[in-house]
Amino acid sequence: MAAVNPRKPTEPRGKTLSTSSRPQRSSSAEQRQPESGHLRHWEMNCGILSLLSDTAFEDPWSSFFMDVLSPLSFVKVSSVRMQGLLLLFFAKHQHLPFVQILSTKSTPTGLFGYWGNKGGVTICLKLYGYYVSIINCHLPPHMANNDQRLEHFDWILEMQNFEGQDIPNILEHDLILWFGDMNFRIDDFGLHFVRESIKNQCYSDLWEKDQLSIAKRHDPLLREFQEGPLLFPPTYKFDKNSNNYDTSEKKRKPAWTDRILWRLKRQPQANPHTQRLPAPHFCLSLRSYVSHMMYCISDHKPVTSTFDLELKPLVSAPLITLIPERLWTMENDMLISYSLTPDFLSSPWDWIGLYKVGLRHINDYVSYVWVRDNQVSFSDGLSQVYFNTSNIPETEDQFLLCYYSNSLHSVVGISKPFKIQPGSFLAEDPLGEAQPHI
Repeated sequence: MAAVNPRKPTEPRGKTLSTSSRPQRSSSAEQRQPESGHLRHWEMNCGILSLLSDTAFEDPWSSFFMDVLSPLSFVKVSSVRMQGLLLLFFAKHQHLPFVQILSTKSTPTGLFGYWGNKGGVTICLKLYGYYVSIINCHLPPHMANNDQRLEHFDWILEMQNFEGQDIPNILEHDLILWFGDMNFRIDDFGLHFVRESIKNQCYSDLWEKDQLSIAKRHDPLLREFQEGPLLFPPTYKFDKNSNNYDTSEKKRKPAWTDRILWRLKRQPQANPHTQRLPAPHFCLSLRSYVSHMMYCISDHKPVTSTFDLELKPLVSAPLITLIPERLWTMENDMLISYSLTPDFLSSPWDWIGLYKVGLRHINDYVSYVWVRDNQVSFSDGLSQVYFNTSNIPETEDQFLLCYYSNSLHSVVGISKPFKIQPGSFLAEDPLGEAQPHI
């Protein structure tokens, strides 16, 4: 289900990000805090061959996570990759109409910004009307390069400005999730002391000399990024296929290089004449922050965080409401009715896809219709679209319908699951129409 549609014009260009103005740091860091999310970071192997294969094939991590998560009703919504950095975004299918991908961005910082072995990848989205940016990064290594790490952190953040779009500066987003191999090390202490502290699970002394923790104490903007307690052993550097810290000639000192941070938008200062600020409508709370020592294929150990996100939706109704007409059967072509909100602008390239429940990706449709081409009636905000059943397999599975907006690059309507009653076998569509593809 991944053929390029020859009818379709060139895909619209992505959102342009401004690099002209640097986000201003603020000395005040008053935090604004109201489904559950899970973040995972694990360094990937990269190289020329993997770089070339990225353009031709779906990465194996995407396939793996789609296989694991689709039975749990999660759908792959977006991804962005830059050499060894990969960022995947999944959402449960009932949330799809309320997730709008605004931009994906790669920011290389290696070789003075020309090589993507270091840098960051970003997905910017609206979630129930709130702005959320997710950043995965790989910062410069080695003990002595702490200042360079902080400079790259600033540069990646600066590159997330949005020019010519109705998107606020990233520092005005309701939530920034930032994670990756940040490569911060443990200062001052020698290798023996660090290893003995880890062996005895005495981490508190090591926290005081962790370079990221030190930077957060002195840098007003970094201080606004929160992190869970480091209650797990340093995740770097290990001998591959073992749980032993580096025994090579270099004997790298263990460090918490793999980190997960978040920043909530600052609440406005209370007016002196106001009794209190209104209750927050967007609150993120950390449920767990752990490493997984049983995995040994890398010289890093993976780190995961689980969050609870409570929010009062700013958008509570989907742009499109889909209504399958009557009982669907394999014997007759069907009509799909849908209503749309007044502020929704349809496109000639919008389409409605029929999916089995448990879809992995929006391209996993069983069949589809072009909305404009197959529209049979329109009145009082209610439209009907003719749906040919010839491509529908005879199965006992449950199905659902999704309306995909080409201009918004997202699903804007989804039906409740339903069954299609089996009937006689019908041949495939002899016209072999092009398939919509994202």
